[in-house]
Amino acid sequence: MARKRLLFFLIVAVLIFTAGCASLNAPDEHKGALQPTTPETGVLKVHFIDVGQADCILAQLPGGQNMLVDAGNNDDGDTVVNYLQSAGVKKIDYLVGTHPHEDHIGGLDTVINNFEIGKVYMPRVTQNTKTYRDVLDALKNKGLKITAARAGVEILSEGGVTATILSPHSSSYEGFNDYSAVIKLAFDRVNFLLTGDAEELPEKEMLAAGTDLKADVLKIGHHGSHSSTTTAFLEAVSPKYAVICVGKDNDYGHPHQETLQKLKQAGVKVYRTDLDGTVVFKSNGKEINIE
Repeated sequence: MARKRLLFFLIVAVLIFTAGCASLNAPDEHKGALQPTTPETGVLKVHFIDVGQADCILAQLPGGQNMLVDAGNNDDGDTVVNYLQSAGVKKIDYLVGTHPHEDHIGGLDTVINNFEIGKVYMPRVTQNTKTYRDVLDALKNKGLKITAARAGVEILSEGGVTATILSPHSSSYEGFNDYSAVIKLAFDRVNFLLTGDAEELPEKEMLAAGTDLKADVLKIGHHGSHSSTTTAFLEAVSPKYAVICVGKDNDYGHPHQETLQKLKQAGVKVYRTDLDGTVVFKSNGKEINIE
């Protein structure tokens, strides 16, 4: 009997030891999961987030604030939220919907519902779509007001960082794209120009107004369509880098060869979200690095 009891305890001990080893060697199912990063201070990081045939740009400012420009299509809301959370974003201090097309504001309602929001900027134009109404409802539910995005509006100016809206100049355009809020983001000597879907007319208006358009990085208008990035506009901006937010094998043929050829002739280094995925620029205000 004693012998059986001893054998029983030995078997139990072996099983416990084996289970313990298995537990130690088992893969951690949480390893490889995207862990939130701690935002860097003192540097500017601008993320051109890959949301396919749509726009979404996150600017993490040197003082720790965040600006989000557009949020992709309706189906991109969760993708954008997850990306922002992984980048350590807890509050969006400045939220911009460049114009009311779905591929720019589609995910805004989801973003608004998931983050603390500071100031909101959108052009003074409405569109009778569920997408647009969803954004308005999300803003209303949080008691947020819209500041009209128009030329001359200063979004911020502090700590060597400025963000200024350069367009729209007019209150009436034939197409929604031309209402796009064009933003110049500057940190010390480094400048980004974010153009939404602004086409030839607002480009001409900015040139006629004598606006300082020079920038190191140009977000190409309207996903690389030939309707944007006129030769005169490109010469005025004179960028070192260009980013085209565009979906792979999209139905519009974006980016158009005409646009790509202009950029090539100007010696601009081009990044495309359909080929390069999300593109992140990091700057100390004097030089730019691509992560």
